[in-house]
Amino acid sequence: ENREDMLSSKSDRLTEALEEANKLFSGVSQAREAALDAQFLVLASNLGKEKANELHSEMTAFDSLAFAEDLLTFMGINRIEVEENGSDTESVSGGYLPSNAWQKLGEEAEKYFRRAPSFHYMLGSFKSEPPVPRQRIERQKKAANREEKRAMPAQLKKMEESHQEATEKEVERILGLLQTHFKNDPNTPISFFDLVIDPNSFARTVENIFHVSFIIRDGFARLKLDDDKLPIIEPSKNNVRKQNDHGAGARNQVVLSLNHQEWK
Repeated sequence: ENREDMLSSKSDRLTEALEEANKLFSGVSQAREAALDAQFLVLASNLGKEKANELHSEMTAFDSLAFAEDLLTFMGINRIEVEENGSDTESVSGGYLPSNAWQKLGEEAEKYFRRAPSFHYMLGSFKSEPPVPRQRIERQKKAANREEKRAMPAQLKKMEESHQEATEKEVERILGLLQTHFKNDPNTPISFFDLVIDPNSFARTVENIFHVSFIIRDGFARLKLDDDKLPIIEPSKNNVRKQNDHGAGARNQVVLSLNHQEWK
């Protein structure tokens, strides 16, 4: 019966009816009464849906006249004084705004401009196409690989030559020491271990054994055992060295085992 009144946006009749129904439902004890309450709930839901559909979506539309009125009020214009003095054009053009009206507006507007700029893409909403892939030049790549391959053997060869030169100099130095010592005292045998063992460095001892092996291999010195079955070393004479050069197949190679404990 009161459908139009309930659908009005200025009326609260629908809310009052829902509150009254909630109070009545607390005393429901019969099935018929519960059915009537359910029927009322359906009607109230339909009315609420129609009332929501009638709401205006343009409620936030900008009204320039209302904005101008609020702006003048904020700036301090006295409407009563304008009406009392008359609304002639000259008096209005002279204005009744306070002297600091625009300064007041500027101070208020300044608050809303002190903000960090919003982030946005320089390209905007346009879809950028991916860059065109460049064509690879296989010939240049192969040429670069060849240069790298050429450079590696040259570097390795240079390292091998420098290492070989250092080894030859160390072998010549040890041979010179051996020959000098034997020349000064030819009757005293030189112990192999006294010659090669460095009491302060196990690694240096291994290097000395390595260098002495070249002297023995080339026939500049020879090893033999003394009465205590310990190896002694002596430089070879020129005629013995020549015999060894002709009979290289008669030479023997020996593997020496020496660990850190034995070195100590």
